[in-house]
Amino acid sequence: MYVWPCAVVLAQYLWVHRRSLPGKRVLEVGAGVSLPGVLAAKCGAEVTLSDSEELPQCLRNCRRSCLLNRLPHVPVLGLTWGRVSPELLSLAPVDIILGSDVFFDPKDFEDILTTIYFLLEKNPHAQFWTTYQVRSADWSIEALLCKWKLKNIHIPLHSFSADKEHLASSSLPGRHTIEMMIISLAQSDGT
Repeated sequence: MYVWPCAVVLAQYLWVHRRSLPGKRVLEVGAGVSLPGVLAAKCGAEVTLSDSEELPQCLRNCRRSCLLNRLPHVPVLGLTWGRVSPELLSLAPVDIILGSDVFFDPKDFEDILTTIYFLLEKNPHAQFWTTYQVRSADWSIEALLCKWKLKNIHIPLHSFSADKEHLASSSLPGRHTIEMMIISLAQSDGT
């Protein structure tokens, strides 16, 4: 199981904000090995992990991470971005949606934001905390954020001590260019 650098950075953000997590309802999308979600659960959040229903190995990795971290009660769901499914429709309310490195392939950007928009519409107070690796200066989600009436706030990595070459005793972030943002619903006036 491989932990992507963005997961380590998002986990650092969660760790810095760990005192705000107990009792929060958290959904991790595209969870993979689930480092951010597992950490949130360890910090007292009520976590649900999800990855594509079309990727059973990813779902197995989520379950394995839960078992290895003594979290057998954490639900793991198959949710495919851009697809309305019974699992998506029946999700319990959430306060925080997590996603590390979900903006990996531009062909998936709109499906991701469609799913996030649906979840935020159902949970208007919720936020999407996401980290992503800058892979090309030509890739942007700005137009899609406007299209889906979403806004984002850039979170500087230095504000939560994630701007180091070695983070949390891990060399994973290394020299990758990683960004963090919080996405939420835009107000009706566009703010």
